[in-house]
Amino acid sequence: MSRIEIVQFPYLSDNYGVLLHDSYTQQTVAIDAGDDIPYNQVLDSKGWRLSQIWVTHHHWDHTDGINALYERWQCDVIGPAKHSANPIAHLSTGLMEGDIFQFADMPVEILHTPGHTLDMINYYLSSENILFAGDTLFSLGCGRVFEGTMDMMSQSVSKISALPDETIIYCSHEYTQANGKFALSVDADNQMLISRINEVELLIKQGKPSIPTNLKLEKQTNPFLRASSPAIQNKLGLKNASEAELFAALRAAKDNF
Repeated sequence: MSRIEIVQFPYLSDNYGVLLHDSYTQQTVAIDAGDDIPYNQVLDSKGWRLSQIWVTHHHWDHTDGINALYERWQCDVIGPAKHSANPIAHLSTGLMEGDIFQFADMPVEILHTPGHTLDMINYYLSSENILFAGDTLFSLGCGRVFEGTMDMMSQSVSKISALPDETIIYCSHEYTQANGKFALSVDADNQMLISRINEVELLIKQGKPSIPTNLKLEKQTNPFLRASSPAIQNKLGLKNASEAELFAALRAAKDNF
């Protein structure tokens, strides 16, 4: 039986909150905190005390609940060292690419994945094969490029793609169904993609989440991890383009889809 328990729950219109609990040390971590109320509801229902908040980036739907959670729990707030125009409240530890810290004697490695924002970081627990990807990589998609460049986002997605195939990916939004419609428009003959879309439609109908996903499945179905596929290159009319050019074309096509 695993010592780690993960509870995922929806908040706002399409966000997912996550609580990570270690049964040995009784430490509990919130991944982001866009709204304190659902986090506190789960903490209270489980009888857990909040030890830390791990912040992926500064956007309000990931940070608006931090003040209230900090006031109640006096927890540590861990997040990106790179400051934005909107500093993260009560930040006690700022982290950057390659930093490693310990949670309940398990190493947590930081991946800096700019593109969606410049400060975006992801949290990778290699011993548990888990990545908390924030708004970098979604199931069947990736984050919109707001603050960074297409090259940055391409490199960030490639960084995640280099992790082990068995990596379980928790991302921050339920976008899979919408992402699937775009993915099908550029990769229509991908039978794995078609199967995944059918699975997701059933999950959504049943009121179930399509997240977490896993890296092996994303490599088979997510166009942003399949830019080198001849079918996608042909669809984009970019047969001999670089990976970065293909990624940029895909992201632009998704933005206008």
